[in-house]
Amino acid sequence: MTATSGSRIAVLDLIRGVAILGILAVNIEGFAGPIAATLSPDWNGPVSGPSHFAFAAVLILFEGKMRALLSLLFGASMLLFIESAEAADRDGDRLQLRRLCWLAVIGYLHSALAWWGDILFTYAFAGFFALLLRHLSPRTMVAAALMAFAIWHGGNALENLPSVRSEIQFIAGTASPSEQATLWQERARDHQDTLAEQRREQGGYLPLVRHKFSEEAALPLIMAVNTFGEVLPLMLLGMALFRSGFFTGGWPAGKLRGIALWGIGAGGVTTIAITAFAWTHGFPPRMMNAILAWWMALPHLAMALGFAAVLVLKAPVLGNSALGRRIIAVGRMALSNYLGCTLMMTALFYGWGLGLMGKVPESLYWPFILGGWVVMLWASPLWLRRYRQGPVEWLWRSLTTWQFQIFRR
Repeated sequence: MTATSGSRIAVLDLIRGVAILGILAVNIEGFAGPIAATLSPDWNGPVSGPSHFAFAAVLILFEGKMRALLSLLFGASMLLFIESAEAADRDGDRLQLRRLCWLAVIGYLHSALAWWGDILFTYAFAGFFALLLRHLSPRTMVAAALMAFAIWHGGNALENLPSVRSEIQFIAGTASPSEQATLWQERARDHQDTLAEQRREQGGYLPLVRHKFSEEAALPLIMAVNTFGEVLPLMLLGMALFRSGFFTGGWPAGKLRGIALWGIGAGGVTTIAITAFAWTHGFPPRMMNAILAWWMALPHLAMALGFAAVLVLKAPVLGNSALGRRIIAVGRMALSNYLGCTLMMTALFYGWGLGLMGKVPESLYWPFILGGWVVMLWASPLWLRRYRQGPVEWLWRSLTTWQFQIFRR
């Protein structure tokens, strides 16, 4: 299973579908709680062991890996889009630039009107630079990407070590009086900010949107800049993998099995070790911020590559199964499903909906995750029986080409 109709590659849709399903397991923490809930299950005080276990499970299996997969696929899809446009005698670079501009608009509106955790604006921002570098050879792309990735994450990881060490001493009660006072003040300030954020998200819709446009107007750009050293290198790696035939049967099965074994094995062992270390300290905020942003970057990448290799190997079997076809449909409607999850989950947890934010323990997130998976796996193929693409994909492509695309089958 390599290609579907038109210029689509079924393996890309399969991997993208898995990533979109998996990203919900990560994002649920930011839907069901404020930003602090994405760092620790103890954001509002100590919680039960099952909640710690649920948080650790998501950290090991999904956190960072699904985002890495989507970044790799975004880079690959940029090249696929350009090649398809050029095959139709159109200016691929110009269309891709317009495509990125519209994605930035969609992402900004997603952040301002719906949910702070948007990734689309970040992809558009990094995509501009990836477009400039797309003519590099695959070998040069890989070398530049890995070097930038290592410098960005390694440098920041080292820079954060003293701060994390102070937090560990604070927890152990061995910090100096001045350090104890500093940490108490920091935690009290962060707690007040978290409570204020939670009150806004538990309140009315219009006041929340007004706050975002007035006080957090630059948040999407700040997030894009803060994650630039992760997203751009991963996009370049995705481009290099696409050109090398990784997604289209150009790699021998033995090599793919090696990547799967070492990526999931070594990355998984490292991830489990770091998670266990954080768990023994109660998932403290400084440590968790460093872990999620810097320390686990390489294990995340290793496991993402391992997952991708497994899916490429298993694509012929999965593509012919009922479940596999549903996952591919989810991947074909990835943008619509991503935004649809935001609407569905904010309607459950935010104040303008059912207002469940802060009322559901982490150990009970899985019914919401499984429910979201069922909806996507059921609705996506049903939609695609009647329509050629998802509604947001249709809008995005129509804006990119500046002409209405054929929508119904």
